[in-house]
Amino acid sequence: MRALYATAFKSILTKEINRFTRIWVQTLVPPAISMTLYFLIFGNLVGKRIGEMGGVSYMEFIAPGLIMMSVITASYSNVASSFFSAKFQRNLEELIVAPVPHYVIIAGYVGGGVARGLCVGAIVTLVAMFFVNISLQHVGLVALTVLLTSILFSLGGLINAIFAKSYDDISIVPTFVLTPLTYLGGVFYSLSLLPEFWQGVSQLNPVVYMINVFRYGFLGYADISVPLSIAVMLGFCTSLWALAYYLISRGIGLRS
Repeated sequence: MRALYATAFKSILTKEINRFTRIWVQTLVPPAISMTLYFLIFGNLVGKRIGEMGGVSYMEFIAPGLIMMSVITASYSNVASSFFSAKFQRNLEELIVAPVPHYVIIAGYVGGGVARGLCVGAIVTLVAMFFVNISLQHVGLVALTVLLTSILFSLGGLINAIFAKSYDDISIVPTFVLTPLTYLGGVFYSLSLLPEFWQGVSQLNPVVYMINVFRYGFLGYADISVPLSIAVMLGFCTSLWALAYYLISRGIGLRS
């Protein structure tokens, strides 16, 4: 039985990876172009006027946040679009009634989102190396943060796809939720620059914790406790996994 489950997981994961690598011009190249523009405009032009932040140049400061921003967008959009397409085309119904546990289905789709997130993160990191000297202070933390962030937003994309009733619904959360959370997550500034009240408000944003740990892994600089940030990410991953499993096991949003 375990062999059957492993085969099912491998099949879903392989399908998801083939899906975004087959159209790599649409899935892997745009993030590299977008991040290049961010580095040129915010890092090079604006950064020269700002000077240092967190003890390093402004371009070095924003580099981890830009990498994380690309990972978030890629992992989320991959699962949201893929899972909704399978639901819209009625392919998902065959998978749901197959003798495969729901957690295997979730793991397969999330694995595809994580794979794309890691690929995009690696590409953007290579782009960043043309603009700044990338140095890793804590390699383990960087790897852990990328993995947890990809899992978290892949699960978020899955839940979005479950509730979505049309392709337009797929873009609502990224536009009105994901983008504001990302831009207000400390990508372009340190929380220490904010008034005390807004520092407290910013800590309600889960993206702040991800970028915080990721930046610490690169620069050794953090606005919030690193153990707390990791705990928050683990908590969100667990909660979203439980929610996704509940929704799929009950067939919520999947049956017409």
